[in-house]
Amino acid sequence: MIVCIAEKPSVARDIAKVLGATTSRDGYIEGNGYQVTWTYGHLCTLKEPNDYMEMWKHWSLGSLPMIPTRFGIKLIEQDHIVKQFAVVEKLFKQADSIVNCGDAGQEGELIQRWVMQKAGVKCPVKRLWISSLTEDAIKEGFSTLKDQKEYEPLYLAGLSRAIGDWLLGMNATRLYTIKYRDNRQRTNDGSSVLSIGRVQTPTLAIIVNRQKEIDNFKPEPYWVLSTIYRDTLFTATKGKFTSKEEGEAAFEEIKDKPFEVTGVTKKNGKEAPPQLFDLTSLQVECNKKFSYTAEMTLNIIQSLYEKKVTTYPRVDTQYLTDDIYKKCPQTLNGVFKVQFAGERPYADLIRAIGGKPLAKSKKVFDNSKVTDHHAIIPTGIVPAGLTDMERNVYDLVARRFIAVFYPDCKFSTTTVEGKAGDVKFKVTGKEILEPGYRVVFDKAKATEPQNTDEEGGKKEEAEEKTLPSFVKGESGPHTPTLTEKKTTPPPYYTEATLLRAMETAGKFVDNEELRAAMKENGIGRPSSRANIIETLFKRRYIKRERKRIVATPTGIALIGLIHEELLKSPELTGIWEKKLRDIEHQKYDAGTFINELKQQITQIVNQVLADNSCRKLELTEG
Repeated sequence: MIVCIAEKPSVARDIAKVLGATTSRDGYIEGNGYQVTWTYGHLCTLKEPNDYMEMWKHWSLGSLPMIPTRFGIKLIEQDHIVKQFAVVEKLFKQADSIVNCGDAGQEGELIQRWVMQKAGVKCPVKRLWISSLTEDAIKEGFSTLKDQKEYEPLYLAGLSRAIGDWLLGMNATRLYTIKYRDNRQRTNDGSSVLSIGRVQTPTLAIIVNRQKEIDNFKPEPYWVLSTIYRDTLFTATKGKFTSKEEGEAAFEEIKDKPFEVTGVTKKNGKEAPPQLFDLTSLQVECNKKFSYTAEMTLNIIQSLYEKKVTTYPRVDTQYLTDDIYKKCPQTLNGVFKVQFAGERPYADLIRAIGGKPLAKSKKVFDNSKVTDHHAIIPTGIVPAGLTDMERNVYDLVARRFIAVFYPDCKFSTTTVEGKAGDVKFKVTGKEILEPGYRVVFDKAKATEPQNTDEEGGKKEEAEEKTLPSFVKGESGPHTPTLTEKKTTPPPYYTEATLLRAMETAGKFVDNEELRAAMKENGIGRPSSRANIIETLFKRRYIKRERKRIVATPTGIALIGLIHEELLKSPELTGIWEKKLRDIEHQKYDAGTFINELKQQITQIVNQVLADNSCRKLELTEG
């Protein structure tokens, strides 16, 4: 008998249907030589401190650092988990072979490996690796099963991550709670601990550091000189005047002098379609357009994946492999048939690129940019019964996919230079010559909510204005103005901008290519960032104010309390993340990573124990 184990009952049902297993049993489905069972996410977890040593049951500085000589796993003590594990263990003991059908990623590998270890599996194990749950994908996956040993590096990376989080989280949380929490709030139930985490704390530091920038910011006045000539606003090229007197002097110089056009230049340019979505960019877009939280977007795209209408969501690449190209016409044909409210929103868009080979760009299809999974795209299965939120997210994914087969947008940029007296002015206008891929998104604008800025207010779209026709040498009257403005602080983080900051280890990176290069050193995995943000909310270290993310007094005080850079530095955490990725790709040793962390934890414990400052942090309600 071949036993297949999936991560959820719903996924097990999809797999069982394809395999011809149709008889439902208690905890599994059977038939055609297969038994298909499931977990509920994690059935096992790393042992707790008191499972290793009795003295570690009690929180005391004398027991730190807690470093087990060998880490072990245990069953999660919940009735439904204990019951399901008993079913799985019995099936495994009778199996001729096992197929690991867990989610095709680091966490999915870890979940099933731990269950197999706990059950003492001895028989051969194969690995199912698929990027969607469609019938064709499952069939193809079962025809190309690989030995589970080929995924050993993936498991070692997941195991190293789990052990690293345990070492730092368990030790640093106890260390800081015992040492620095106000004794009057001291409890043993964990309800008021000072929670420290390998990714959680550097993320909080990003938010707190931005908030300090805002709080310490002192606005400074400056003056901008502009003038209106032929109903067109020109701005002085000198930029800002730092004193009112300087600005007024320039104003006086030009107010009675004619405006003269000194140059007109036109330059044609191209704008490529936006890249396909990875999980982070989808979360960013959903937060901007619909104000969905990162966690909401992850749950929605996971639901669309389980409904078989989009591909595997927990990905960090925006590229497709070359072999996907030949499947794209069939996928587009499925998207063509999609109906919402009796209309086919994508039919005309797909019809326009039909009848000829699809465009194939290196910005879309690049094997070197894809490791485990490709970017998020539709599967071609026609969705039915979607909620409004699911439809919104599906629409974003579908339009991105359609757009990459459209030509670039062609535009012309016109720059007009002029002067009045000795003061030079300039204006730039952009004219769309051929919209190209933009038509894919123009039809969606009417149904999209207004963009909002970081403050939650309405945000104007960048104007693409066509300028009147100007001729070099022409001149005439103009109306100058001197406007006083003030410098502004950096904006508060929103979930969209915080996700981008986590992706680039706290650095502001607007350039798409550079940001992609920095993903290797981002903090957290794409699939875990939403949970990290939500944990900070639950701990009351941060709170929402409209779209803003604001650090609470407790959050600010906690970061101020931590002097050890290893605990709060996004850059250092990014280096750890890079090492974990390197373990997955067999470029770094898992044992070395764990030993480094053990040394770092010991160093942190000794540093904090040596602190005689008597600093205390009083927990607040936010």
